[in-house]
Amino acid sequence: MTDAATLPATSTSPTTRQVWTRGRGIALAVVLILVAAFVMAAVRSQTRHGELDPRSVDPYGSRAVAELLADRGVSTRVVTSLGAARAAAGPDTTLLVATPDRLTHQQQTRLHAATAASGGRTVLVAAGSWSVERLAPGVTADPATSIGSTFAPECALPEARRAGSADTGGIRYTTTHLDADSCYPSQRLATLLRVPAASGGGDTVVLGAPAILYNKRLGSQGNASLALQLLGSRPHLVWYLPPLSDASATKGERKSFVDLLPSGWLWGTLQLFVAAALAAFWRARRFGPLVLERLPVVIRASETTEGRARLYRKANARDRAATALRSTTRTRLAPLVGVPVAQAHAPEALLPALSAHLRGDGQDLHSLLFGPPPGDDAALIALTDNLDALEREVRRS
Repeated sequence: MTDAATLPATSTSPTTRQVWTRGRGIALAVVLILVAAFVMAAVRSQTRHGELDPRSVDPYGSRAVAELLADRGVSTRVVTSLGAARAAAGPDTTLLVATPDRLTHQQQTRLHAATAASGGRTVLVAAGSWSVERLAPGVTADPATSIGSTFAPECALPEARRAGSADTGGIRYTTTHLDADSCYPSQRLATLLRVPAASGGGDTVVLGAPAILYNKRLGSQGNASLALQLLGSRPHLVWYLPPLSDASATKGERKSFVDLLPSGWLWGTLQLFVAAALAAFWRARRFGPLVLERLPVVIRASETTEGRARLYRKANARDRAATALRSTTRTRLAPLVGVPVAQAHAPEALLPALSAHLRGDGQDLHSLLFGPPPGDDAALIALTDNLDALEREVRRS
């Protein structure tokens, strides 16, 4: 047996190189995600600056629409507060709400109360399920958006018939109003609705996508004609750009996490679940119960013991080695002194029986069979010798 002083000190803690080797793939993935997010944010901040703003000349701005309306004698005024938008509603005004989903439910209710009987026109751009049912009662947004972007009118609305095909593809709507004009259908669901008001001669236009208002898309299809007709029916156009935060919002009212998720998230989650199930099925290694297989070679028990001992020594696991030695010794001693094997590891059952056979000090037996782990290799070797001596003595008694 090798002396304890000559044993090399080993440790199970991974080295810095091992940690880097194991984690460099994850670190690289995190870096790539952060770089991609930064690039996407930078590109989006440049291309979407002033989106749907009639003062912006960016590709996603709407300055071109405002200029064309001005040539036809329609004035455009931008407002950013709910109070100004409500005050501007009137029979000679078209109120365009650029991003209705930014409004809270209470704001939506107050805005609808101001526009319902005003006699003017209200245009809702890409209103989702969060807002459309309050701003246009009787209209429901479908969870699935349209597949294409360009559709034919297929309705009797004069503005749509004169404009022809337009890029209205986006959110699709259904309505319970029998007198509503359902235009530009995608799979039989409208991407543009005009709902006449119950009184006052006004109406509400729900537009499924903002593409016809963008500077970059105004010259495509019949987008310009449709935009000018929808927004130019009254001499004044009030362009409402709801900010991310408005002092008129109720402090206690907040959107839930589910409300903030984009439409179609449920179908996306279902598709991910199906994809994960298919991947698990594909990667499965075997099906059915386990099958016992014959070992290609027979390994001697002594070699297995020596191999396990080397692992213990390499890991400096004296506590586990001592536990294994004591447990095996107790299991062999119990039948020799008349103790059931099930109670071999209970000191109150094993030690009195051993003391009766050996007539020795029970305290020494307790320390030997149930004591603390050895502090060094020399103590582990001494423990092994004492356990062997105890078993020999019991067998001779």
